[in-house]
Amino acid sequence: MTGRATTRPTPAEERLFSRKYAAATFSFAAVMFLTGFAALAVVPMLPVAARDLDGVPLYPLVAGCFVAASLFGGVLGGDWADRAGAGRPLAAGVVLAVVTLVVSATSTSIWQLAVGRFLDGVAAGMIAVAINTAIAHAYPDRLRAKALALMSTCWIIPSLTGPPLAGLVAAWWSWRVVFFGLAALTVIPSLVVVVMLRSPSWQAPSKPASDAVENRTPRPALMVAAAVSVGAALGQYAVSGWDLRHLLCGAAGLALLVVFVPRLLPPGTWRAARGLPAAVLLRGLTSGAYFTLEAFVPLLLTTARRVPPVQTGLAFTGAAIAWAGSSWLQGRLQGRVSRHGLVTAGALVMGAAVAVAAVGTLPALPALTAAGAMVLAAVGMGMAAPSLTLLSLTHSPSGRQGYASSAMQTSQNLGQMAVMGVASAVFNLFLGFGSAELPGYAAAFGLLLVPSVLAASLAVRARST
Repeated sequence: MTGRATTRPTPAEERLFSRKYAAATFSFAAVMFLTGFAALAVVPMLPVAARDLDGVPLYPLVAGCFVAASLFGGVLGGDWADRAGAGRPLAAGVVLAVVTLVVSATSTSIWQLAVGRFLDGVAAGMIAVAINTAIAHAYPDRLRAKALALMSTCWIIPSLTGPPLAGLVAAWWSWRVVFFGLAALTVIPSLVVVVMLRSPSWQAPSKPASDAVENRTPRPALMVAAAVSVGAALGQYAVSGWDLRHLLCGAAGLALLVVFVPRLLPPGTWRAARGLPAAVLLRGLTSGAYFTLEAFVPLLLTTARRVPPVQTGLAFTGAAIAWAGSSWLQGRLQGRVSRHGLVTAGALVMGAAVAVAAVGTLPALPALTAAGAMVLAAVGMGMAAPSLTLLSLTHSPSGRQGYASSAMQTSQNLGQMAVMGVASAVFNLFLGFGSAELPGYAAAFGLLLVPSVLAASLAVRARST
């Protein structure tokens, strides 16, 4: 039969590191490894830098503006990737990451450090969305889950070596040397990405005119994304004080978020409409629960349970390894367990982790009980996060994977800020009434059961057909 001009690829040709996909796989892995190393090494240095710059009261702004800016970076990168392919926004994001590290390293005030972190958030948002979009373009569906699992695995070594190495460098020299050194390391993925720009793997696939008409999804205006980022940054600044100026900034930030956030998410997100809207909402719920737990457990261990910092650091390392291992496992389960089923299981595991953290506030139990919650929650996120990414790519219109990825990134960041804000309010409410710290932590952990249970119950609405 002469009509069969091509043959189906053999299994040897369908591996991530086979000749056809090796260049793209190595490039993605290099970018994720070095940007992950930079991200994990920078975070422990921020309190030291804020102290040296006499800006401790503004530390919430420095820590939070990264997440706020990544909202804008995600939308910018997704829109750019849909129009020109993933290579250019990824290259721009990695190059910008180098520049921001230099800006932070040369900071003479806390405000310059905040600017550096804001720009770094823009870069991180662009990189995350561009990587997901590039994976959608470069690999067939049967390899995407393994590619995403590999991206998670690339964070294992940075999680083990980044924070302690940064601490040693800061102790021997200065936190500025950490930033300068990371800038030098990040130049490497910048060069790799520029070389890869000519590869067809980076290009957005052409789509028929009929798809462009039928599946057209409104592109969010970049100005809308900028307004959301500014609103989130104002909210982060507002929590650094309680005077009139801070209250006005908080009110302005809330107004911006209420008006502009719905324009960045797919229609039907808030009611968990089937398909992409449900996947986007689930990303916000799971990310909000996980990252709030990750923030409060170390605080509990350090302030209320008096656990040595080294042991708290090991909890972070264990969580990173657990996330990578769980992500690898979900890639191996492709075809055996439904994607929405893995999301349900992951959310339930996170709910169990929240219960462990709440129990860990009891004085009669060992202090490190709560540390186990971080590892258990990472197992749940390792199952849920890649599965949600794959579901979003499955539900995205033809040629609009960048839009879906940016919506997921936006929902993740909003979920972190919203759940963290509510949990912080509950915690501070207990402290305001003169209660001991432990009941406040228990109440904050108990609140996290809400997004975990919601995610588990709504996961079926994101299933692929």
